[in-house]
Amino acid sequence: MKNKTFNYQLFFRRASFVIYDVASVLAASFLAISMRFEFEYELIPDYFIDTIIRFLPFNIIFTIIIFYIFRLYHSLWAFAGESELQNVIVACFVSSAVNGVGLYAVKVEARAVPNSYYFMYCFLLITLIFASRFSYRFMRSFKHKKQNKKNAIRVMIIGAGEAGNAIIKEIVNSNFSTMSIACIIDDDPKKWGSYIQGIRVAGGRDKILECVDVYNVDEIFVAIPSASKKVISEILDVCKETECKLRSLPGIYQLVNGEVNVSQLRDVEVEDLLGREPIRVDLDSILGYVSGKVVMVTGGGGSIGSELCRQIAQHKPKKLILVDIYENNAYDVQQELLYKHPDLDLVVLIASVRNTNRMNTIFETYKPQIVYHAAAHKHVPLMETSPNEAIKNNVFGTWKTAQAAAYYGTEKFVMISTDKAVNPTNIMGASKRICEMIVQTFNRHYDTEFVAVRFGNVLGSNGSVIPLFKKQIAQGGPVTVTHPDIIRYFMTIPEAVSLVLQAGAYAKGGEIFVLDMGEPVKILDLAKNLIRLSGYKVDEDIQIEFTGLRPGEKLYEELLMEEEGLQDTANKMIHIGKPIEIDEMEFFRQLHNLKEESKNESADIRQLIKEIVPTYQIKDDANKVN
Repeated sequence: MKNKTFNYQLFFRRASFVIYDVASVLAASFLAISMRFEFEYELIPDYFIDTIIRFLPFNIIFTIIIFYIFRLYHSLWAFAGESELQNVIVACFVSSAVNGVGLYAVKVEARAVPNSYYFMYCFLLITLIFASRFSYRFMRSFKHKKQNKKNAIRVMIIGAGEAGNAIIKEIVNSNFSTMSIACIIDDDPKKWGSYIQGIRVAGGRDKILECVDVYNVDEIFVAIPSASKKVISEILDVCKETECKLRSLPGIYQLVNGEVNVSQLRDVEVEDLLGREPIRVDLDSILGYVSGKVVMVTGGGGSIGSELCRQIAQHKPKKLILVDIYENNAYDVQQELLYKHPDLDLVVLIASVRNTNRMNTIFETYKPQIVYHAAAHKHVPLMETSPNEAIKNNVFGTWKTAQAAAYYGTEKFVMISTDKAVNPTNIMGASKRICEMIVQTFNRHYDTEFVAVRFGNVLGSNGSVIPLFKKQIAQGGPVTVTHPDIIRYFMTIPEAVSLVLQAGAYAKGGEIFVLDMGEPVKILDLAKNLIRLSGYKVDEDIQIEFTGLRPGEKLYEELLMEEEGLQDTANKMIHIGKPIEIDEMEFFRQLHNLKEESKNESADIRQLIKEIVPTYQIKDDANKVN
């Protein structure tokens, strides 16, 4: 067996501590008696000194043993903390007690030493030992802070409340922080000129631009989780005029849970700039219709489908069936749901809605009472180059799923549609319009309540513009925008899904529910804001390039066809489009032809779609690859 190498460094470190401790015992012994007599040495009786000297060798030995027992020679004092401090204090108390007993045992006169000696000895010993053990830690900490401060990121904190104070405290007290707080901004005039953790509150939001320049600020942290979306948006409107990177706390719940720290800070997102409060839906009052029911979500691994599963799972369905053709997406959602809802009866199935037998088998086996149909191809440019695939999946996938739902007695069938179905200029939108027509037609002939829910773009969904912009910015640009005037309606995924669920509760059959998406947003403005939020200058650090409208893309989206009309619901964010009358026999004939032509990979599929959807506008630049 190989001999273990002797650690000379460890030996000399421990030996140094022992020598220091011996000196500390000597110093504490004689300083204590000197302090008792106010350093008037001629007044100290000889028998006091003789008693201390008699026991001194034993005191030293006992102290070293006690310190060893309390591991004062084993700890890594560079990282010493509360536990090590406790050991130092207790060890010194024990040593002082042993010293007191020993002095009494070897006393020369009636009194060994004055009573005050014992207190002063203990105090001095703790002080000296503490200084030796923790001085290295303090020196090391000071060195690190000095080094870090030289190259630190200079930070402005907006918000001098509890959240801001927590962030400031963590940064200031960290030995390894790469940040240095330059100043604090708060709108409360009472706080102006005051200091938090040694950092000055420089003023209100009107001082942001000035302070960024004066203090050479690199990043801005918005630490006001209790503020409204409107206030946050106003502050960010000022901040985005700087060249600083912006980060913020997610929300007030962080304060409630006591979780405020630097790790909670996130990059400011574009949705923070929309300037409106999140759409609130009382799901508890309207989701009673899923409680105790067997619910199926097709496309359950996608952006909308997965959020549907999340919100449904919170309301105790009898069984939740997730159907998706992509196993990786399905697996991820499955693991998330099982972790958050261990009691949930969850069934995850890999299946294509285009497979008639597979869908019939699923419906026959599980007999879902409510179906949310979110499975679809949705990428506009990709569907322009593969139109037959869009028809097979979107149109006939919906047909087969709806047919199975009707045959096996599903109570409610909710199809996810899109604003692109209105006066469509692309295959994806036209296919969804046909799906709406299928749903409305089926509703007239079956007991199942068939409805569609139509909404615009959702922030952060797979394939949406925001993730693309972020990726382009991370790569150094350019950020590509198709057209300077292009606008879109935006909503967050949870907002859209909650409204879909509420629309499902309102459904009586045959409706096309239209979600109020608020005011449209210019995509160019989104791109500029995201660049600024990332700490860059538009057209200097990051360029914006206009690439031209993609195949099937239009400048603006519509949510309602002119001939549909509009009806209100109990929720002002949800409206109902009046069903359009169609010749059902002709519609079924056209669908039969469309099915055959798509199976045969027809190059003229667009003309057939135009016959079914007269409002479909075929673009001359459409790619003919099928």
